[in-house]
Amino acid sequence: MSGHVFVAGPASWNQIVMLDALPQPVSHMAFARSHRWALGGTSAGKALNLRSLGVDVTLRTVVGDDPEGRQVLMALRESGIDVLAEEASNRVTEQHLNLMNPVGGRVSLYLRSPTLEEADVRLADEARRAMQSADAVVIDLSDPGRALLGQARELGRPAWCDLHDYDGTSPWHQQFVHEASFVFCNDDALPDPAGFVADRISAGAQLAVVTRGAAGAIAMATDGVLRHVEALPVEEVVDTNGAGDAFFAGFLAAHLAGSPVDICLLAAARQASLCIQSPALAPREPTTAATRGRD
Repeated sequence: MSGHVFVAGPASWNQIVMLDALPQPVSHMAFARSHRWALGGTSAGKALNLRSLGVDVTLRTVVGDDPEGRQVLMALRESGIDVLAEEASNRVTEQHLNLMNPVGGRVSLYLRSPTLEEADVRLADEARRAMQSADAVVIDLSDPGRALLGQARELGRPAWCDLHDYDGTSPWHQQFVHEASFVFCNDDALPDPAGFVADRISAGAQLAVVTRGAAGAIAMATDGVLRHVEALPVEEVVDTNGAGDAFFAGFLAAHLAGSPVDICLLAAARQASLCIQSPALAPREPTTAATRGRD
């Protein structure tokens, strides 16, 4: 597999706490089955999965001048990712507390969020050059990402955007919704997934995908055909963190290899299944999207 992808968005240092059951909204005490610290963030997840598929990645992200930021950068660079790291104005790195149950349920609590008052001119120029030369441009939900949407448009580069739990109306998401040529989201809050993908194609998007967890995913391209892929069965769910990012990366890697939409969906489902069987954001062993999509 080859190709180069530019990714912009969050990377974080998270505490993962495994519980027997997710907490109910009443006062009580619970004991953790296990806990650990790990690299997180939707853009880090996409970057790591793309690297595991043999794709070169440039990641633009924001981290703080703190121990957590150094952990994030070390983990990313050790994976072979070219990182353009902006220093957060408030000097803190994004952190989450993720409460997990054994069947993949999650409650994610945001503990700290970095701010970026003014972009570094040198890094902004490097990012622009990376966007211009990349085979695909991925811009994840973030305030710094908004400016990059405009740059991608100016450069004539179609943007890939992951809307996560978009509900179909959220004003905060609208710029990403309308600027994206390749649109992904999940069905957690989306009332009509099939209607959403059809609407995005009618509005000019090249592809729209809605992931549905254990129910698989649906997709529509410019041919107007509604496609469906089943989630692949797994022997054991180890950690669902990053499954959506793995799905996204699997699809994108297969797309870069020239695969049609149906094969891209199979590659995406396979990468997601490998991800949830691993404690990491991406499978440890290198894989190839083109072959995995045809299994």
